[in-house]
Amino acid sequence: MKKWLSCVLMLCALTGLSGVCHGAGFKVSEQGAKAMAMGNAFAAQADDPSALYFNPAGIAFLPGIQVNLGALGIMVPQTEFKGTTPLSGTAPLDTGTATAIEHSRRDIVIAPTLYASYALDTLPLCFGFGVNAIYPLSKSWSDSSVFRNQVQIASIKPVNFQPTVAYRFDDLNLGVAAGIDVTYAQVTLQKSLYSPVIDPTAPAPPFGAYELGSLGVDGTGTDVGYNFGLLWKPRSDLNLGLAYRSKITLGIEGDANYLATTPTGMGAIGLADSAVFPYTRARASSRASTSIPLPDTLDIAVAWRPTRKLTLEFDATRTGWSSFKKLELHFDSPEFAAFNNQLDPKNWRDAWSYKFGAQYQLNQRLALRAGYSFDESPVPDRTVDPLLPDADRHSFAVGAGIGNALGTVDLAYMWVHFVDRTVHNQDMTALRGANGVFKSDAYLLAANLNLKF
Repeated sequence: MKKWLSCVLMLCALTGLSGVCHGAGFKVSEQGAKAMAMGNAFAAQADDPSALYFNPAGIAFLPGIQVNLGALGIMVPQTEFKGTTPLSGTAPLDTGTATAIEHSRRDIVIAPTLYASYALDTLPLCFGFGVNAIYPLSKSWSDSSVFRNQVQIASIKPVNFQPTVAYRFDDLNLGVAAGIDVTYAQVTLQKSLYSPVIDPTAPAPPFGAYELGSLGVDGTGTDVGYNFGLLWKPRSDLNLGLAYRSKITLGIEGDANYLATTPTGMGAIGLADSAVFPYTRARASSRASTSIPLPDTLDIAVAWRPTRKLTLEFDATRTGWSSFKKLELHFDSPEFAAFNNQLDPKNWRDAWSYKFGAQYQLNQRLALRAGYSFDESPVPDRTVDPLLPDADRHSFAVGAGIGNALGTVDLAYMWVHFVDRTVHNQDMTALRGANGVFKSDAYLLAANLNLKF
């Protein structure tokens, strides 16, 4: 149970991350339809209020008042797995060797965004404010799946607030900006619990997969970080962008509720498991808390306009996932004493993402866009699991912008293909991991309305 709660709280933590790119892992950088249509290569253009997410220095060049309203629809990938897990087979003694084929449940997540900028008339100063859902993710497997002891439902509902101030040095054609990120996240997760021994308080053979009960967790976390950006236009056809967001530490507090459904499950929380009537159940609860380091991100970008109508951009982003080394959990209830303050190593690695985008201004009202990005997965083979069957990603996007001097409607579509992820980390002692192959794809739709006053 401790290991699963670690994953739960990891999800809570990552919902608070403020990233500038797609970046694999849990990061979702599709925070504007215009940028998404160009593969999220936008930190050097940054020419609408969604720049607050990609490169806040971009708002220094936006005139007047501009408001950007949008929504992102994520068709959560229906992950397919083929292989073995600690529960594949017939529990409790004949597990871990039978090959299974599983599909996660489909889901659709809608993430709204709001960005606004206000430029002063008398000074080259601009103020911005953004509200978005940086990690609106959902993952669920059937209650009877071979992963039911690792995850059944994982639902994350975050909201991020970003106040920003930007200044423009007209002589240098340079914009600078700084802001803070305040992220609040809610998480709800559910799973079944199993033990490798029939009496968790006195481990002894026979070893297998013995049902304990079910566990539900609800948690919240809030933290504050900072960000800054630079946007330089040394020539009329060239933009250079730099954006950075700090590492922060997200404090997680939540409630863990455990329902024992078998005598073995009652023994796990210290209750007598002898002479129990059939179908007797017992409930235990506890407060849970931990501290999670969230990685910093650095984005470097260049945009070039070889002709008046064509804009090309390339972005490279490093995410410092190597700061996510372990989790250490604290439980208040004595019934959870066996799990208290135990370390769960993660040992993620830094990841890079590379993004290419293009826009062709067909006429004054219509712009056509396309993009591609490649994202490295930060998750090493030994910690890949059904909660995050992550892999390197290829993303392909197209879109268009239609508008005039008063406003623009931007539309985008993206297909995200996860490279097949082969894992060999099945652990029959901890009843975690799997030996097999994960396959996933995701489909994203975005629409934004950008108004100018």
